[in-house]
Amino acid sequence: MFEKIKEIEVHFEQLERDLSRPEVIQDQKTYQRYSKEHSLLSPIINTFRECNSVQEEIENNRPLLEDPDQEIRRLAREEIDSLESDLSKLEKDLKLLLLPKDPNDEKNIILEIRAGTGGEEAALFAADLFRVYIKYAELMRWKTEILSRNITGMGGFKEIIILIEGQNVYSRLKHESGVHRVQRVPETEAQGRIHTSAVTVAVLPEAEEVDVKINSDDLRIDTFRSSGHGGQHVNVTDSAVRITHLPTGLVVSCQDEKSQHKNKAKAMKVLRSRLLDIQQAEQHSKISEERKNMVGSGDRSERIRTYNFPQGRVTEHRIGLTLYKLEAILQGQLDMILDPLITYFQAEALKGES
Repeated sequence: MFEKIKEIEVHFEQLERDLSRPEVIQDQKTYQRYSKEHSLLSPIINTFRECNSVQEEIENNRPLLEDPDQEIRRLAREEIDSLESDLSKLEKDLKLLLLPKDPNDEKNIILEIRAGTGGEEAALFAADLFRVYIKYAELMRWKTEILSRNITGMGGFKEIIILIEGQNVYSRLKHESGVHRVQRVPETEAQGRIHTSAVTVAVLPEAEEVDVKINSDDLRIDTFRSSGHGGQHVNVTDSAVRITHLPTGLVVSCQDEKSQHKNKAKAMKVLRSRLLDIQQAEQHSKISEERKNMVGSGDRSERIRTYNFPQGRVTEHRIGLTLYKLEAILQGQLDMILDPLITYFQAEALKGES
């Protein structure tokens, strides 16, 4: 590992020299490219140099272990133990920094929440989950926009699709895809029995036009009259849009906006992201059987989390984490789940690299 980083350090030092050259400074395109690469390499090189510095301190202290003075030997041993602990942590950080980056980590996301088994109760929980993610986005200072929704009579969602924009949105939320199970007494249950319902969550990296090329001949675009929400604000024109991608059979509808053009733009945004997700899933299935064994198949039918209301408990099944902090999580405090999840998947990725 250290030999590999020494090569990176040579390149890093060359970048620093290049960035100070007048001809590079004057060429903004080249300067920005070099600056971005320098910025990406800086954490690796800084951590590597810190490792070397700590290692040097350890070696400088070793002769003191042979000192005639017992107190000096004791202090030297304590200092070396502390430095070796620091070095171990730095080396772990360095391995994480050297892991291949997920190209989607910095992307915005399309978040799709759908009611699964459980009827109206599942739809009501879909609305609860929607509020959880909106509150988390507010805490993270991310922007949110509803792209499409299908509201039930009791105010739940059969389906709701949201765009979330901000820094590292995908890297924080990419492990949320899967089945979220709820155990509670439904509002529709008169006898107070606990029911189990399920909601599916899909986290798709937002696809730009450059990510996915869509041939207009592959699309069938239909317009229809919006049904409105709860019977109100019903459009009198055919402003709702349904787009069918003929090669895959994917269908996306949007009717939230009064403008047909806005509905079409939102529907295309969702379609592009779904197509990108399909493309990436196909690539992953071809090249990463090992990853499937490591983190599961990734199939969204897999149950990943249970929210138990009578016990105030949330269980994250993939890592065996149980928290009795349901109310805090419902208020959007997801980091207590997301941080351990990210750490777990990073550790699994490190195993795969070793």
